[in-house]
Amino acid sequence: MMIKREHYLKSIRPFYDSDLIKIITGIRRSGKSVILDQVINEIKEKTDNFIYLNFEDKKIKDKINNGDLLIEYVENNRKEGKCYVFLDEVQVIDDWSSAVKTLRLHNNSVFVTGSNSKEFTKELSGRYVSFQVRPFVYKEIKEYAKELNIEVPIIDYIVWGGFPKRFEFNNEARNVYLKDLENTIVINDLINRYKIKKVDLFKSLVNFVLQSNSRIISAKSIHDYIKHSHESCSINTIIKYIDYLEEAYIIEKIKPFSTKKKNELKYYYKVYNEDVAFNSLKCIDGRYDLTHNLENIVYNELIYMGYNLNVYSDGNNEIDFLAQKDNKKYYIQVAYSLEDEKTYNREFRPFANLDNTNKKIIITNDEIDYSTSTVVHIKLKDFLELDSLDNI
Repeated sequence: MMIKREHYLKSIRPFYDSDLIKIITGIRRSGKSVILDQVINEIKEKTDNFIYLNFEDKKIKDKINNGDLLIEYVENNRKEGKCYVFLDEVQVIDDWSSAVKTLRLHNNSVFVTGSNSKEFTKELSGRYVSFQVRPFVYKEIKEYAKELNIEVPIIDYIVWGGFPKRFEFNNEARNVYLKDLENTIVINDLINRYKIKKVDLFKSLVNFVLQSNSRIISAKSIHDYIKHSHESCSINTIIKYIDYLEEAYIIEKIKPFSTKKKNELKYYYKVYNEDVAFNSLKCIDGRYDLTHNLENIVYNELIYMGYNLNVYSDGNNEIDFLAQKDNKKYYIQVAYSLEDEKTYNREFRPFANLDNTNKKIIITNDEIDYSTSTVVHIKLKDFLELDSLDNI
C-alpha cells in the first residue's frame, strides 16, 4: 500500500522516452523504489518491453555483478523496439556507469535509482536528468494516513518527520525503525562507502550536526566543538565528513545571502536535516527541539514547493529564508510561537528595514493571527496545505 506520488511522477513523465538517463535519487527509504514501481506501472500500460533489476537483491547482484554482464543481460532479454530498463541501486555493481551510458545508445530508455548525488553526477555527466525524492511532506502524510486509516497530527510530523515506512508503526516500534534507519543510512552506509577510519570522530560529528538543524554553523565551529574529545581532528576532515552527509542527502546546506559586498558568505551556512527525526532521536526525556524542527519542516516544505532558499542578512539582522521562484521573492521568518513579547519583537524586528516590494511572511504554530499591515502571519496548519506562496 502506498500513495501515488504525483508531485514526482509529473516531473519524470516528459522524459519517459528520452535517451537521457533518468536518475531517481534521494536519501535511502524516502520512496525512490516505490516511485520507480509507479513509473513501471505507467509504462506497462503501453508496452511489455521493459526490464527491471533490483540490485539490493543479492541473487540479482551475484548474477549480474559488473557492467558487461548487465549489458549482456539486457540485450538477451529485451524485445524489438524501444526497451525501458529500470535499475534499482545499480551503483553497487562494478563499472555500472559505462554500462548505463552504453544502454542508452541502443534504443533503451534507462531509469536508475541511488542515494549518492556525487557518484551519479561524476559518472554520468551531461547525459542525465535527475529527480530528488524526499520523505513525505504533510500533504502526502495526510493522504497516506487516510489509506492506513490512522490520524497523524501536525505535532507528530514536527517531531518524527516524514519517512514513509514509519507510519506503519506505533511509538516504540516507530522509534526502533527510525533508529535502525539512522544507524544504517547515516552511520554504517557512509563508514563503509568512504572507508572511514576515524569512526568515533565521525559519529561525534554526525551527532553534533544532526542536532544543529536550522542553525548557522561552519567547519570551524564544528571543529571547535569536537576537538576537545578528538585532538587529532582537522578542519579538512570536518569539511570532508560534512560533504559525505550532504552527498547522501542526510543534510542540506543553504548559504547566507548578504547585502554587503560579499554576497555569499562562503564559510558559514545553515544546515537542515533531510528529516527532523534525526534530531528527535537524540533528544532525552521527550524534550524535543520543536522550535528548530518546525523551521526545518518549513524548509522541507518550501523546497518541495520549488523555492530556492537563502538565509537573508543585512549585516545587522537575519531573516530565516529568502525564498525565490519565478522572479518572485518572499522574506520568511519562522517561530514556534509569538506569544512571548520578546520573541514577537525579535522575530518582527528584521522586517523593519525592508521595503514592501516583496512579501514579508511569518510562520508559527499559533492559533492567533499576528498579521500586521506589512507582514503576513501564516498559521503552520494553513501553510502545510499550500502548494505555493503566490496566493497568500
